Formats: sequence, C-alpha cells, structure tokens
Amino acid sequence: MAGRIEDYALIGDMQTAALVCRDGTVDWLCLPRFDSQAVFAGLLGTEEHGFWRIGPAHTDGEEPPAASRRTYRGDSLVLESEWDTPRGTVRVTDFMPPRDGAPQLIRIVEGVSGRVPMRSALRMRFAYGRVVPWVHKHEGRTVAVAGPDSVWFDTDAETFGEELTTYADFTVAPGDKLAFTISWQASHKEPPPLPEPEQSLEAALEFWRDWVENCTYHGPYREAVVRSLITLKALTYAPTGGIVAAPTTSLPEHIGGVRNWDYRYTWLRDAAITLSSLLRTGYREEARAWREWLLRAVAGDPENLQIMYGIAGERELGEAELDWLPGYEDSAPVRVGNGAAHQLQLDVYGETIEALHLAHMTGLARNDYASLLQLKLIRYLEDHWNEPDEGIWEVRGPRRHFVHSKVMAWVAVDRTIKLIESGDADGPLERWRALRDDIHRDVCEKGYDKERNTFTQSYGSKELDASLLLIPQVGFLPPDDKRVIGTIEAIQRELSTTDGFILRYPTSGGDEGVDGLPGDEGAFLACSFWMADDLAMIGRVDEARKLFEKLLALRNDLGLLAEEWDPVAQRQVGNFPQAFSHVPLIDTALRLTASGAYGG
Repeated sequence: MAGRIEDYALIGDMQTAALVCRDGTVDWLCLPRFDSQAVFAGLLGTEEHGFWRIGPAHTDGEEPPAASRRTYRGDSLVLESEWDTPRGTVRVTDFMPPRDGAPQLIRIVEGVSGRVPMRSALRMRFAYGRVVPWVHKHEGRTVAVAGPDSVWFDTDAETFGEELTTYADFTVAPGDKLAFTISWQASHKEPPPLPEPEQSLEAALEFWRDWVENCTYHGPYREAVVRSLITLKALTYAPTGGIVAAPTTSLPEHIGGVRNWDYRYTWLRDAAITLSSLLRTGYREEARAWREWLLRAVAGDPENLQIMYGIAGERELGEAELDWLPGYEDSAPVRVGNGAAHQLQLDVYGETIEALHLAHMTGLARNDYASLLQLKLIRYLEDHWNEPDEGIWEVRGPRRHFVHSKVMAWVAVDRTIKLIESGDADGPLERWRALRDDIHRDVCEKGYDKERNTFTQSYGSKELDASLLLIPQVGFLPPDDKRVIGTIEAIQRELSTTDGFILRYPTSGGDEGVDGLPGDEGAFLACSFWMADDLAMIGRVDEARKLFEKLLALRNDLGLLAEEWDPVAQRQVGNFPQAFSHVPLIDTALRLTASGAYGG
C-alpha cells in the first residue's frame, strides 16, 4: 500500500519527476517526460504495478522501516534519507541529475555507522503497471524492454532475479558507498552511456546552488519561499518552458472518491501565476521561456485558446480511465489525459494577459508577437465575455456566468489598456475603456448580493466561491470597499473549516453539486492563502500572519504541499506537489514581509 501523500519527497530533472516514500520506495516515475506512461505506478495501485525500494533489509511480511530522518541537501532537490537501525546507521541519497542525455534516477547508499544489511528491490512495470518488460543482461548491464521503452539498471552490487523482480542484498559499513542507477532510452537506440553517480551528484548540487543564488527574496519566510521556488522550477519542462500543474495524476481530492484528475499538463492559469511568482523573486529567464512556450502553443489560433496544453504545446489531451489500477487508497477511477482541455474558461484570458503584462512591467525584452497576441485575445473577449463558462474550477455541470470569470475578463481588458497607454501597442483605446466599464458595471449589478453584502459565485446564485477573494488582489475593487470586506467576511463564515482553512465552494456530499460531481473535497490550500492575503490587505495583519503560519505547518517535513487539506482526516489530499499551492505561499510571504506582519 502506498504511503500517505505527505510521506513522499519530490526529486526530478525538470523533464520528469519521481516520488520517494519515507521507507525508501519510489512509487511514481514517468519516463521520459512528466506526461509519459509510468514505469513505477505503485502509488496508484500496489507493488505489482511497479516500485523501487532501497532500505534496510527487513523480514518478509514486515512493513519496510521508515527513514529516521530525511532532508534535502541544502537548497537543492537532492534527497537524503537516514535510517538508524539496531546494527547501525545508513544514508541513501536520491536525485535525478539535470538532463544532458538519457534521464537517470541515481540512488547512492552510504554507510554511516555499524554494519547495516540492505536490500534493493526493483520491479519495473511499463504502461502504468500493465506491461511486464523483458528483463535480460546486455554486456554486463541489466535492461528491461517493452515496446518503445527500455530502462537500463546499473550497479556494482550483485543482483538476482526472483518473482519478476530484480534484487540486490548487500551490507554497508562506515565509508562504504554503493550506487544504483536506472536510465531510460528509446528501445531502438544504442544503450545509454554508463552513469557517473558522484560526478552527477556534484553537478546537480552545483546546478541548484547556482539557481537559488538568483532569488531576490531575503525575508523572514525565506526557507519556505525558496523550497517553493525549487518545487516550481522542478515542475518546469526545461526543453519548452511549459510548467505542469503537478507531476502526478489521480491523487484524490477526497479519499475513496471520484475527484481524481491528471495534472501533468500546462494550465495557462497555473503557469501564469507561477510565472508571476518567479518574476517577483528574480527569475526572468523562466518567464522568457514560458512566454515563448505560450506563443508557440497558441500560435495563430488565439480564438480557440485552450485552458491547458501538453508540455510541448500539444492540444489533444483525451481523457481515459486505467481500469487495471485500483487507485490511491481505492480512489477510482484513475484517469490519464484531461477532458477539461476544451472547456470555455474565460478567466484564463485574464491570467494570461496579466502574466504578459507583468513580464512587460518587469523589463522582459519586448516581443511584438506577444503584444499582438494580447490584442487578439481582447478582440475575442469583446464578443464573448458575457457568455456563461465552466469557470476557474472546471465544473462538469452546466455553464454559468461565474463572477470570477467576469472579473478576470475585466483584468484582461484593463491590462491591455495599460499596454496601449504606455505606447507599446496600438488599439481602440476609447472603445476598450468603455468595454472595461461595461464589464465592471455588469459584475457589480449582477454578481453582488446586496442583502448579504457579498459577491456570489455566479450571477443570480446564493453560493459563495473562494475565487472571489481575488477581487481586491487584481485591482477590480479597492480592499477598503465595503463589498470587498463583506465578501471576505461571508467566505470566512460560510466556506471556512473548523481549522480556519477555506473551501473552494459548497460541495454536495452524496449528491451531484454545482460542479456536476458527487462527494466532498478538502480545504483548497490556494484559497486559504488568498484569505491570508485579503486579511492583510484590509488591515487584519495579525490574523493574516496566524493563518499563514498555520498553512506553513501543513507542509510535510520537506516543505511540500498537495492541492488540498482534509480537515477531518488531518492529511494532505490531491495531486502532489501542487504548483497552485506553492505559488500563493510565495505571494502571501511577499505580502506579509512587505507589511511587516511577521513574528520574531
């Protein structure tokens, strides 16, 4: 059985990523890309679906022991796990070197004290655990082949095969080091070069050391901010600049439920807000690469802007269910692909244009096509902003006039007007000023409940929605507007858990709700950070700081966050780690630091 979501560590090479459990098991790895089929899919099934465990030897039938402690080495993505055993202490260092050729996962076992018996158990299963590869020796190396894929296993340890699994039993004493590496290669190509574990480790540490030096944030929450930035960088697909929402699929928003989605794609919304955080902490190169990705993905067809694309800009992300996988803690179905790709979500125009605007304002070199794209997007919005859509939360029920979508349409027009006013683009300024006013008036008249003094989820509805917390943050209304304060207080009353965290919107329990799905979900962590931001903006800074620090306490021991928090089970839920949780963490830290609202 897979561990709890917060039991996992992330390692990666900015093209794919692996999740490593506390007991030394790699339960999730897709090769060669984030969105490729998994070689280890035990996270969504059982050990029969693929895993790789390295840890102290244990008796058959016993649970493998969890590491006594683990940490990332400095500000890097190099994981160190240590076990204290009756016979001594052992360390395992796990990492994926930034790629220059074949993708590799390297694991170095090192004796610290005593003499510790160890075991490596490697069970490769291709096609998300469905295909047993042909495992054989080739010139002294172990290779697993199935269809287009081959994975090469290299180690100096003695190995043996048993029950379709490759084992190595060995003992380490102080100063002993033994490396284990898997490398992916297309099966029709020559074998990948032999790994060089120690050199790769030094190169990986140097890469992260150099990258973190560019961070311009030096406030009181630096540790949390830097770990979040490293996580966001790890979710960036280096060859194209695309940013995945998470490296996993189908980790449930409710244990045992059906709210299980594939997040290994580039949502314009998630990527745009990620870009915003990177820009504000000194990372302009990532912003430039994402802008180039966007221009390629949208190409000459901005009228058919999708809410998400593949990491290289692919448009077709057809959704399918993998019925041979039982799902994480029996949360089925397991899905790959995402049917929401062709939804109409008008807010993405606002998030995309806001990102382009911020890149422009922070001095990113002008790109004429980016400005042209922005104008084309506004011309589309002119004709479509007043249509119903599926909204930020990708509801699978009927389309509605979601207030957040209209607000973000206003943002798109407002930022484009600013671009024209700066002299960097030409457009019908007066017409678009009138359009901006029309959208603003429409939202304030149709999306606001005067009796309750709150904006609502959609026109004419009574439900609230945590996305309304973004109204003051994007400048639609000032923080001291009574309608803004009323909305914040209403969301605190109606969408807050007993812990003070924020739900996205009311869910239905057993019945189909506003989102067209049965069941409940946890508190949405991004929304809880938004609440902390809003509280700071309206002057309730002590309350904001306390909420922020409660949110920081939800991170696992390595500083990682999933999408949601289950307030009943007191555990993380949803895909992991989640960009949409780490971005607002950074944003709130920046806001609280600027306001001086921090302890100590």
